[in-house]
Amino acid sequence: MNTNSNSYTIIYASVMVVIVAFLLAFVSSALKPTQDKNVELDKKKQILAALNIRDLQDANAIESKYAEVIVADMIINAKGDTVNAGAEKDQAGFKVENKEITAENLPIYICNVEGATKYVVPMSGRGLWGGLWGYMAINDDCSTVYGAYFSHESETAGLGSPIAEQKFQDQFKDKQIFADTAATQVALTIVKKGQVKNPEYEVDGLTGATLTTKGAAAMVTDGLQQYIGFFNANK
Repeated sequence: MNTNSNSYTIIYASVMVVIVAFLLAFVSSALKPTQDKNVELDKKKQILAALNIRDLQDANAIESKYAEVIVADMIINAKGDTVNAGAEKDQAGFKVENKEITAENLPIYICNVEGATKYVVPMSGRGLWGGLWGYMAINDDCSTVYGAYFSHESETAGLGSPIAEQKFQDQFKDKQIFADTAATQVALTIVKKGQVKNPEYEVDGLTGATLTTKGAAAMVTDGLQQYIGFFNANK
């Protein structure tokens, strides 16, 4: 075959593309179990952060603490009924991705922290440039926040990005979910920086990040509202 011909060039390029594609697919397949494990570990770390258990860097420490405090990863529906008790851990609610959450498929983590029951619920939303997500831990009164953790996909550094900082997240501790005990609508929200009027259930927003603040506020309020049936049934 004439190595200077166009046909040789096309055949050679095609073979190389096939070989490279095969190698990439093989490497991806070989690394997938490790990647999946890292994703699961990071998720557990985020859930623990919502429970105010932070600074666990070692994988064994994260796994051990998670196993200690997480009692079950239930799936419930919007009425608060149990769909899956999640007693085996990591096999029910833990496997539900944010995009899979519906009124009939709501993951909730039942936790025991120093002898006290806590409930952790996931939430997700959208900021200025991309996705927002997080977890919120609720005390057993189903009305008071115990802790929170949030992160983001690509918010602006120094403006929207502080949503992922503990300083911002700590503002949620001891906030009330509802404006009063008889309420059926979530009142907890994030307001514009410096505009807090009801400190019982309003959190100060991010300086210079109006759209991220609004997105985070919607994430928190809408995320908790999905669990109103469970909260009312367990107050």
